Amino acid sequence: MNPTRSLQGRTLFITGASRGIGLAIALRAARDGANVVLVAKTSDPNPKLPGTVHEAAEQVRAAGGQALAVPTDIRDDAAVAAAVAAAVERFGGIDILVNNASAISLTPTAATPMKRFDLMFGVNVRGTYACTQACLPALTASARAGRNPHVLNMSPPLSMREHWFKGHVAYTMAKYGMSECTLGHAGEFRPLGIAVNSLWPRTAIATAALQMIPGVDVRLCRKPEILADAAWFILTSDAKATTGNFFIDDELLAANGVTDLDPYAVAPGTKQFIPDFFID
Repeated sequence: MNPTRSLQGRTLFITGASRGIGLAIALRAARDGANVVLVAKTSDPNPKLPGTVHEAAEQVRAAGGQALAVPTDIRDDAAVAAAVAAAVERFGGIDILVNNASAISLTPTAATPMKRFDLMFGVNVRGTYACTQACLPALTASARAGRNPHVLNMSPPLSMREHWFKGHVAYTMAKYGMSECTLGHAGEFRPLGIAVNSLWPRTAIATAALQMIPGVDVRLCRKPEILADAAWFILTSDAKATTGNFFIDDELLAANGVTDLDPYAVAPGTKQFIPDFFID
């Protein structure tokens, strides 16, 4: 890692931060000495999904960062506004928003109840939009102060191939809605000096959510840390020069000199990984 690039003193607002990719990004920032606002719905232990937002905050502090845990359902506008207000009160502002929270159901139309459809659109699309809107005043202030503000959406490159839609129309639309936020907000916020980018993995990532999908062999996956390191390169880049991109983790790491990806493998030495969706 380039020692001149750092997130020290920066304040990150990360959704879906209680476990998995969100927590990995939080811990990478914490190692630089960042302030991390952990926003997640899980405040009490869940037997199906390990990790709470409070436990995540403890890990961030242990890694060297400052932490604020804010249990939040990002589908609730008032809760999002309160979380942003708490972040600004505690740390004086917000420099980086990571829209990581996401809901998934890889089901065809007949097997997707409207309640599940609404959950995916409520978290993925509406939640991303709501958090971006709520953080915008703080991000604008960050830009004026020369603090290099970024929005990072954990969403895929946009591809209009039928292949990516036919098996799970609702999920694809919901994830692409996040990516459409990247495309639109990059253009809208460019004059403000706020970068907006997307990041997506080449391979399946071993998270608790993935392990709930039947038949997935996590030994053929990579760890969330590959996305954390890739995100670090985006978030420490010049916001005025790096915006409107749909980055793929391994390509981004290679462009920054990281070519040995074996440490990110769940099973070191693995050569054939489960490919993620949406990459042509």
